[in-house]
Amino acid sequence: MVFNRTNLFYFICLWSLTLIPCIAFDNPVTASSSLPNQYQPENVLDGNPKTRWASGAFKQHPEWLQVDFKKNVSIDKLAINWENAFALDYNIQVSDDREKWKTVRHIKGGKGGREIIEKLSAKGRYLRISCLKPGPHSLFSIWEIEFPESNLAGIIKEAIEKRNTERREMQNDAANRLVKYGAKEIILAARPIVGEHWYANFGYYAERPDKLYRDGTKLYHLDIPGKKFSVLLEDSKGGIRDPQLSYDGTKILFSYRKDGSEYYHLYEATLNRKSDAPPSLSELRELTTGPWDDIEPSYLPDGNIVFVSSRGKRWVNCWLTPVAILYRCDADGKNIRPISSNNEHDNTPWPLADGRIIYTRWEYVDRSQVHYHHLWVVNPDGTGHMTFFGNLHPGIAMLDAKPIAGSDKVIASFSPGHGQTEHMGSVTIIDPKAGPDNMSFARELTKEKDFRDPWAFSEDCIIAARNASLMLVDGKGEFVEIVKLPEEDVKAGFWLHEPRPLMTRNRETIMPSRVNLTKETGQLFLSDIYEGRNMTGVKRGEIKKILILETLPKPINYTGGMDPLSYGGTFTLERILGTVPVEEDGSAYFEAPALRSIFFVALDENDLAVKRMQSFTTVMQGETTGCVGCHEQRVKTPLAAGTNRKMAMTRQPSHIEPIKDVPDIIDFPRDIQPILNDLCVKCHDYEKTDKGGPRSGKLILSGDRGPMFSHSYYMMTIARLFSDGRNQARSNYEPRTLGSSASKILTRLDGSHHDVKASPVQKKILRLWIESGAAYPGTYAALGSGMIGGYSQNRQVNTDLEWPTTRDGAQVIDKRCVSCHNEPGRLLPKSISDERGISFWQPNIGDPRLNTSRHIVFNLSRPDKSILLLAPLSRKAGGWGLCHTSNTNEYREIFADKNDPDYQKLLAMCVAGKEHLEQIKRFDMPDFKPRPEWIREMKRYGILSKTTGSNDMINVYKVEKKYWESLWCQPQKAKQRQQGTM
Repeated sequence: MVFNRTNLFYFICLWSLTLIPCIAFDNPVTASSSLPNQYQPENVLDGNPKTRWASGAFKQHPEWLQVDFKKNVSIDKLAINWENAFALDYNIQVSDDREKWKTVRHIKGGKGGREIIEKLSAKGRYLRISCLKPGPHSLFSIWEIEFPESNLAGIIKEAIEKRNTERREMQNDAANRLVKYGAKEIILAARPIVGEHWYANFGYYAERPDKLYRDGTKLYHLDIPGKKFSVLLEDSKGGIRDPQLSYDGTKILFSYRKDGSEYYHLYEATLNRKSDAPPSLSELRELTTGPWDDIEPSYLPDGNIVFVSSRGKRWVNCWLTPVAILYRCDADGKNIRPISSNNEHDNTPWPLADGRIIYTRWEYVDRSQVHYHHLWVVNPDGTGHMTFFGNLHPGIAMLDAKPIAGSDKVIASFSPGHGQTEHMGSVTIIDPKAGPDNMSFARELTKEKDFRDPWAFSEDCIIAARNASLMLVDGKGEFVEIVKLPEEDVKAGFWLHEPRPLMTRNRETIMPSRVNLTKETGQLFLSDIYEGRNMTGVKRGEIKKILILETLPKPINYTGGMDPLSYGGTFTLERILGTVPVEEDGSAYFEAPALRSIFFVALDENDLAVKRMQSFTTVMQGETTGCVGCHEQRVKTPLAAGTNRKMAMTRQPSHIEPIKDVPDIIDFPRDIQPILNDLCVKCHDYEKTDKGGPRSGKLILSGDRGPMFSHSYYMMTIARLFSDGRNQARSNYEPRTLGSSASKILTRLDGSHHDVKASPVQKKILRLWIESGAAYPGTYAALGSGMIGGYSQNRQVNTDLEWPTTRDGAQVIDKRCVSCHNEPGRLLPKSISDERGISFWQPNIGDPRLNTSRHIVFNLSRPDKSILLLAPLSRKAGGWGLCHTSNTNEYREIFADKNDPDYQKLLAMCVAGKEHLEQIKRFDMPDFKPRPEWIREMKRYGILSKTTGSNDMINVYKVEKKYWESLWCQPQKAKQRQQGTM
């Protein structure tokens, strides 16, 4: 990664999530936080002037360094040798119990360097340096602390020596425990990391040359009794990750990015043994190739391999990095095929004893982007995808799951929130016997949340990586360091990764395949759509159809929000596939396209939504699968044999019936705005007509462009004219609370609202637009383009803040408007980019600031119709004359006519916005060109010709359709492979 000041701060913030190393005995020197590896708090008293403590990033709360003298002592003089990251303000504190602290000196305006604090006259067992305000850097760092003219340093030295003796004894005990389990040897990887999201550790950024990995790596053999590391493979400019041992312990499968390559591929090597010497590698074989990253491989019991790969040609929906999905291949790397259709990331697959594969699936279908990354299972052939644990409970990333030998339980890293760098989390044991939704059956062992890659020999003996150390964790959550990487690795910033015991293990159950690769569909059976949770009030016979939708992969992405795809709503485009019937008894049976991410909406006799699915399912080619009902309890099973046969099973499976007169992907400007123009704009525009207006009901539904969306799209969103899942950590809503049944816009078009009545086709298009996520563009080529004040990597870009017209306009707003517009519901943006503190990725739809947002007050199609101008302009001059005094509510004339110099400055501000938008082009404007990064990826995927240039005119809708179709299963090729003709 190439660092600048901004992303260095981001990098440091991620590091600060790592707590200081801790073991099961008292450490004389501790800290509130520290950077990992060589920046530990004990360095300040080691007598070495070249080692230091460094805190995590300062976040407006004190960072402290603490010394435990083990007994009450007198402290009169203290010397602090600061590194460049010194504290401007800090306190010297003492305590007898670590609960009540007494400040004995407050230092304000610290200078750094060597600072001597005298005449403290303090007493206590504990001394704390509490840093309150950083100096030139966003953290604090100390080389050494000294206690001149006292014996306190000797007391601490004695305590450290005692601690080190205890550490060695405990390390030896831990090593002996592993040996008793047969784990005399460990294979592991060592490499530096990039401080990014838990999934972003391969590939590259969308619009920067930075890579999501760092160079330098070693594959190690570790002798546990001797605590000796031996290098099996080293590459100073490459990367090694995810080692896995064969069942007989003679081969290593791993992911390797060789020097000179940008991509990780699967490799296998043989472990050679000679006498008692450490093993060596031979017969190193590259199993996979190509411009894709293949990572996290695991042996399957039938001899084949499961892994995750970026061959899925998709990017994370809410960041700017590629993602990987589940694949499998033969033992020699041939016959690679996907076994997942996820739009987001699949992670760390591992076989369970019963033959299924447990893995982490991250997904969000019209719900929160950062809360649903839980454990799923799938059969090795790709059939039977099913939740294993946690999908109903937001807020934990469940990663690195593996079975615990001799039980049905699994061990995993529970990484808090959206997940931490390299899967850091708490070591957790999961018992699945109560089903996937009972969180009380997940037992968190460690309170500390910086463990990674756990491996359980039993519930009471678990190894895990922690920064540069290999740790042993017991069933009570107590832990001890077994060994640390060699000092040269620690200094190079290496972490210890993926520890695997070198020992034989039993093969899991071999599951026969249920796929037929010559087919392009599978079959889904629904036993009873009325059987399920949260179905109160839904009467039998009420549901007539199932609408089938497909959530579509992104070929590229640029930031953490959803703009301009929606305003606080969907992150993805959703294709309308069609409908299938539901029988009178609630059953349904239909064919579905294989390896596509599909989800369902239950419809009533009027085609209105009754219940909506907020996850996706997928079927493999030739697979027949099903479920009990709509959001049923996962511990339930379908009806037992001998009960009444379901009606849908008495016939052939239904084919999905396409919906006529509706595009499969709806584009708001192209498909929805013409309906609004026909039915609504006569009243809901900027001018009075014979039907009404201007701005009837304070609602604008014209297609005029704002800085990011059209005015109609923005106003429909904040006026809640449609109901969608939004970006919220909530799922399984009550019936008729999501989608068309809960959307007010449809009730305004039935003739009851000023006799406005939509045609059947108009109503159908509007209804299906809502059901398919209510997106603004109908193409991902719109991402990162056509916006003033859009976002890149969560930072606002392409702003107007430095435009002379913006500066002049802001001065006018300060002079003429702010005296009245000084409350949340009246605040005016002072630039076309001014969000006024509103979240760009999760706005609160009830926030009164939305009513005067930049997205509505600036008109970049007709600048003179900007509400910023119409509201203060007198009616006689063609304005709305809306301004009143804030206390008496009397009419207040701001601009008597358009000749007012300040009016002209505001108009110039809006005109400049229009002119700039016409230069950068929005997706619905003539001569729109997609971003170079979109073109780059489409060329890489083989969709666009290699000769395509950034100035070529491209039909982005057709190109993306071709891109999505390229991801579909190709039965003809599969048939040829089976027949040996390919």
